[in-house]
Amino acid sequence: MWRPRLIESARMKYLGIVEALEADIRSARVARGDRLPPQRAIAEALGVDLTTVTRAFNEARRRGLVEAQAGRGTFISEKLDGSAAPERAQPLLDLSMNIPPQPAAVDFRKIVPGGIAGVLASPRGLLSLHYQESTGAEADRQIAANRLAHWIEGATADRVVIAGGAQSALFALCDLLLTRGDMIAAGAMTYPGLKAVAFQKGLVLEPLEMDDKGIIPDAFERACRDRAPKALYVIPSIDNPTTATLPEDRRRALAAIARKHDVTIIEDDPYAPLRAERAPALAELAPDITWHLATLSKCATPALRVAYVVAPSAKKALRLAGVLRATILMAPPLMSALASRWIADGMLDDITQAIRTENAQRQKLAASILGDVAFAADPQGHHLWLRLPEHWRASDFAEHADRAGVSIVPSSAFAVTAHPIEAVRISLGVAPDRGALEDGLTLLAGLIGQPPLGSKAVV
Repeated sequence: MWRPRLIESARMKYLGIVEALEADIRSARVARGDRLPPQRAIAEALGVDLTTVTRAFNEARRRGLVEAQAGRGTFISEKLDGSAAPERAQPLLDLSMNIPPQPAAVDFRKIVPGGIAGVLASPRGLLSLHYQESTGAEADRQIAANRLAHWIEGATADRVVIAGGAQSALFALCDLLLTRGDMIAAGAMTYPGLKAVAFQKGLVLEPLEMDDKGIIPDAFERACRDRAPKALYVIPSIDNPTTATLPEDRRRALAAIARKHDVTIIEDDPYAPLRAERAPALAELAPDITWHLATLSKCATPALRVAYVVAPSAKKALRLAGVLRATILMAPPLMSALASRWIADGMLDDITQAIRTENAQRQKLAASILGDVAFAADPQGHHLWLRLPEHWRASDFAEHADRAGVSIVPSSAFAVTAHPIEAVRISLGVAPDRGALEDGLTLLAGLIGQPPLGSKAVV
């Protein structure tokens, strides 16, 4: 059996796994027909989230390196001879990565280099090529605070910390606030990045019951009473993966329960800018116990790698900066300056509006194709949560979809519970255009009504 590893120099982590596997095949460390470990075991061994391994498996199948056998697992392809490169399989439409679309109204090829040139040409622009404080440059924090203050009253620059993406900020927060063995409550379905952090830090995840409006406050109350979690992790707007948005009364209830039981709130809110209507942030309802995390990866582009954390106080912001200094040192200064420029001149709002409009069109397309299939979605979000009919298990459906050429993510990737509901997340933004998206959704719609391959008909 293959011993999991990844090539650190690869452009992306999932490619590092694929390239390591391909190298091991060519060097005869593994042979044709050898079985690969389960995806979850590989994720744990490498310290990455399950979606990264799923994407690696998809790419390995696309390259012809491996083949899946229903009910048995994934094996090194019998067609390989260990020397010649395998023929490329049918191109895979990736609907697994939850990134915003690149709308036609936004020419990133033009605005990114133009924006960077503008930053560097400014009077102090070359400072964006230097090392900076781990909190982020003061000018960038002030611009971020001005933006965040529109929906978080009291979000001053001394409470803002700039991080190199939301995931690094989340890891730093868990490192600062929690110790090994501590419990963090989260929705029964939650962001895989949190699961990865919990595994690395030895934290215990406590699943909270959810409905179509998100985390149920009574479930959080019971957990606080019976299990005493140290923190609550919540995605209040367009939840990943369920798409639920917490209404104001639930936000107030969760804030009150957290305060009553002395629980710290980690509010991860990347999708809020996509919604035309805003509910009050938990950081506004309970500013003294809430760490608010806002990233530009869902409302602009993940390439910026810029996220803003609003700490409960200036003192606590400095403590978080200390953790970031020991891990990522600082957010990328040039990208932080570019983000500030886009905020100041209105470009970020224009990009977000274009993404919101494109999302709405893609959601309408999905609704028209999926028809009577039960799914949850936000009209301005770029993913949907599809509940499968009884004859499908989520893992089987995702595997069959992948064989057909479409990559999606089963509910097990998000599950905190042992027996998750049978559902899949379908991301609409990564498809290069609506035509490709229509092809992928049409294939999925046709697959849903079919019985799993190899199943026996009921007589």
